[in-house]
Amino acid sequence: MPTITSNGLDIAYDDHGSGEPAFVFVHGWTCDRSFFKPQAEHFGQRHRVITVDLRGHGESDRPGDGYSVANYASDLAELIKQLNTGKVIAVGHSMGGQTVLQLAADRPELVAGIVMVDPAPLSPPPEATEWLEGLVGATAAGNNEPRAGLIDSFFLPASDPQVHQRVKETMLASPNHIAAAAMQSVVDFDGPTVAGQCKVPALNIAAASPLNPPHMMQEWIPHVVNGQTVGAGHFNHLEAPVQVNAMIEAFLEHYV
Repeated sequence: MPTITSNGLDIAYDDHGSGEPAFVFVHGWTCDRSFFKPQAEHFGQRHRVITVDLRGHGESDRPGDGYSVANYASDLAELIKQLNTGKVIAVGHSMGGQTVLQLAADRPELVAGIVMVDPAPLSPPPEATEWLEGLVGATAAGNNEPRAGLIDSFFLPASDPQVHQRVKETMLASPNHIAAAAMQSVVDFDGPTVAGQCKVPALNIAAASPLNPPHMMQEWIPHVVNGQTVGAGHFNHLEAPVQVNAMIEAFLEHYV
């Protein structure tokens, strides 16, 4: 398992395939780099593909603090530089969607385009923010019921129960203090401001019930290309990989 060092932390990743542009896949809250396996296998046939464990996740180092979207993006920038990838297509799911957006705003010279796969809310309504703050507090205190309930809500009644169970087990295995801090980073993220700084090509792939209404994504990022999967919940890249991969292919062909 290779690593790079970023801000004194070992960041784990996998790197395979060849061809430009390279892809960097970024998982979401309390997930790991295996969650983009369907996309890594598909795009690895013609592109260099890198999947990464964000700090505190998977096999990367787990510091006591420093869990902000800005720090996640800084680690990604260091990964891209150290691996000498050239400009990448940065693909992020959920919290990873926020992270690739931050990367595009901060370091556009490293990014050919971004894909946000049902990104975490960029501007949640007050009631959602209040609920998430409650989840952060409960998780930090060792109460995982709200956390488990949120994970269950990410799936549709018709979702594959094996996918649902595997995702839930992985996410609940994340230490409570990291899960709480990472969710706080999602809540604190100033999505509209960061979105306004994104000038690179951008694709938003919403799920059946989008966390960000497409018309609001268009308002925040006027040049964004909006897509939506059919019959898949928040983990649409796992539940409907053929749809997601096709949209990324079309984005790459026509907009990057």
